[in-house]
Amino acid sequence: MQDIDKKTKIQKKAGINQTIFLKNQPKIIGSYAIVGPKEGKGNFAPYFDYIMKNDFFGEKTFEKAERKMLETAITGVIQNAKLQPKDIDLMIAGDLLNQIISSSYAARAFQFPFLGLYGACSTMAESLAVGSVLIDGGFFQNIVCCTGSHFSTAERQYRFPLELGNQRPPTSQWTVTGAGASVVSLQGDGPRITAVTFGKVVDWGINDVNNMGGAMAPAARDTLLAHLKNTKTKPDDYDLIVTGDLGKLGSEILIDLMEDEGVTLGLNYGDCGQMYYRREQKTLCGASGAGCCATVFNSYIMKKLKEGEYKKILFLPTGALLSTTSSQQGDTIPCVCHGIQIER
Repeated sequence: MQDIDKKTKIQKKAGINQTIFLKNQPKIIGSYAIVGPKEGKGNFAPYFDYIMKNDFFGEKTFEKAERKMLETAITGVIQNAKLQPKDIDLMIAGDLLNQIISSSYAARAFQFPFLGLYGACSTMAESLAVGSVLIDGGFFQNIVCCTGSHFSTAERQYRFPLELGNQRPPTSQWTVTGAGASVVSLQGDGPRITAVTFGKVVDWGINDVNNMGGAMAPAARDTLLAHLKNTKTKPDDYDLIVTGDLGKLGSEILIDLMEDEGVTLGLNYGDCGQMYYRREQKTLCGASGAGCCATVFNSYIMKKLKEGEYKKILFLPTGALLSTTSSQQGDTIPCVCHGIQIER
């Protein structure tokens, strides 16, 4: 009975504190981002490692193009980390397609163990969180964390056949065609992951699949508040707090929700989805997809961290945990957000 009571107390304590402080502070020693042609014309174009000439990427289907993007990102990040494939102990990856087939099929091209995750558009943070904890515990030496998405595969899975050419409502966002990858390690040089905050599933009743920003904003609020409380920090302590991918509407909702909690998000706050495309690209509320924050993080943000412009950031990707079946049955959209604290 005493053992049960002790476990209950530990569980209650864990429920209050969602943040893990990493003692050994794993480093991100390599990053890589590959994107499609539309993304290559956006605001982060100068920072990407590779821009595809077309969305097929030399393949016969968009699904095969998506898995090829992931394979390219994995190969590229290992090279950028100055490692060999034999040096990788584990690959952690996920994507938006049913049964995360893009990641699973990409993993078969390599000889290292594979752990598949699904956090929708939050998967880049989820993979970094799980990877850094495994590295911090001394279980592995080098881990590849990777995720991606493709506009043409995600749209026809979750919404409508592309051939219909449906009019997009003002709240909609454009799924990024791209993949990003990081190598997390105890060795080498790079920005350090100092803390990870695992988010709770939050559902405020939105069931509109074309309003992802509105659905995910409450999850970002919940995780951000938990992180600030657990770490005893305030927004001004960070050079950058970046969500992804709430888009224009969702990021504005988050700012209002935080104001209601007495927390002001200033000029150091940004959202990957809102910043991704240029106005003339007509993506309405901006970018979305697992490849959105993955490509921004593994290009622009990592470059700024390495150059010292950012010394401490909070990376907060969000994910809508719906499925085609749940949407067709009118279910609401449960969402999640995970936080990664990274320092020079």
